Amino acid sequence: MRSVMWVLLAVVALGVGVASAFQIRGALEREREYRGAPACAAVPVEASGCVWEQQFTVRRAALNRGERSESPEAELVPPSGQPWKVTFLRTEPVMSEMQPDEKVVGVIWHGQVVEVRDAEGRRQQTSDGPVGWPEDRLGGALACTSFGLAALAGGLWPLFARGEPRHTTAAKMVRWHGVALGGTAVLTLWAQAANDWPFWALPAIWGPLALLILASMTAFALGALRGELDDAATAAPEPLVNG
Repeated sequence: MRSVMWVLLAVVALGVGVASAFQIRGALEREREYRGAPACAAVPVEASGCVWEQQFTVRRAALNRGERSESPEAELVPPSGQPWKVTFLRTEPVMSEMQPDEKVVGVIWHGQVVEVRDAEGRRQQTSDGPVGWPEDRLGGALACTSFGLAALAGGLWPLFARGEPRHTTAAKMVRWHGVALGGTAVLTLWAQAANDWPFWALPAIWGPLALLILASMTAFALGALRGELDDAATAAPEPLVNG
């Protein structure tokens, strides 16, 4: 049953990873379109591909840190008086400092506020902002695909080698190194987002780390097949003999 559970987890992770990989190209194109969009000549009366900066007054800001499935959100009021509700993927660097009656500038693109800038010039993308989505999609693809492949191999292995304790131990080594591969991809994505590194930094940093983890996985799996790990795990202390 444990192996079946790992196989099911692997199938789900691979599905998410493949879906994320297929979304990378679209996310890149959308980000390029936004970065190359011209400034609007006048206030757009309908959703437009040009960029317009609008001043807003913060009516309400909620971090929602203790709420499950609730994103940080704010209600912004333009001079026209019709409030705009925006959400954020995270609280830093602008959302966490928002206060009622504070003045901010919102960047409107295709009829949505995609970025907010405070009085100190700090910028933050909203949930509708296109910047950063390619990196998120690539990070998700690396994490889910690498974990899924290792978990699938480690889950199927014991099913085809029943009654072989060494094969079971080797499969366990493969599975847990798969967890390390996925976790490393997530940490790399977090570091990239925190330091605003370029898109190519993700594979450039994760790739060498993944090779080290794969080398470790191979060494541990071979050691398990040779019985080295079983001998270490089953070795019992020698009994004390009274003189």
